[in-house]
Amino acid sequence: MDDRPDMAPDDDAFAQNGRRERQPVFNMPGILVASMVLLAALYIVQEYVLSADARAEFIVTLAFTPIRYIFPLSEQGYEWLWTPVTYSLLHGSVEHIAFNALWLAAFGTPVVRRIGAVRYLIFWILSAAAAAFFHAGLHWGEETLLIGASGVVSALMGASCRFAFPNGGGYDRTHGHLYPRQSILGAFSNRTVVIFTAMWFLGNILVAVGLPLIGSNAGDIAWDAHIGGFLFGFLLFALFDPIRYREL
Repeated sequence: MDDRPDMAPDDDAFAQNGRRERQPVFNMPGILVASMVLLAALYIVQEYVLSADARAEFIVTLAFTPIRYIFPLSEQGYEWLWTPVTYSLLHGSVEHIAFNALWLAAFGTPVVRRIGAVRYLIFWILSAAAAAFFHAGLHWGEETLLIGASGVVSALMGASCRFAFPNGGGYDRTHGHLYPRQSILGAFSNRTVVIFTAMWFLGNILVAVGLPLIGSNAGDIAWDAHIGGFLFGFLLFALFDPIRYREL
């Protein structure tokens, strides 16, 4: 596993006239492919291998629920320790996992190319926990089950806002990892970042008030975990960034 960030695009990424050539749609870092394979494998086991009782036990053992944390930790098993991360590996449907995989490819690619595989794994663990406990803070003591990688995907979106949106507009999934990191305030001087962030928060606010999006049941979408993840990625990305540019 190579933890070195990609510091330059491939030589064949540029045409002779200096313009960037189109890159393959699925030109993703290996660690992202491995992540998607793991998510798919766990879903297959969950839905097609385990019995109904075993499936229920599997989900309860790995899913995050705020109710665990109102009881003394010494009086329960160790699920409280791993579920703030393992919930992000479970999904409730094929549509759920496909939707997260799509956005994981789009926003995980520039982040992984910039920070490398090991930092990406650490980022996944910490952003999953941040999203889970942001959710728990708004549902303290409730017996809800949180599953899905959406919080981590949201964190990758937030992180991408710090470097992958050129000042000239647009979003560069292929070479965005090479751009200087913007400061938190500097990112909000980027019109594209402002529009993207505003639309992203608007979508989650609509879900929060009960409006379903893309045919989903709004009550099944953990909008608060999305926001917790996004804030983690946007505000704390500099802690993971090995490229020591002066922030713009």
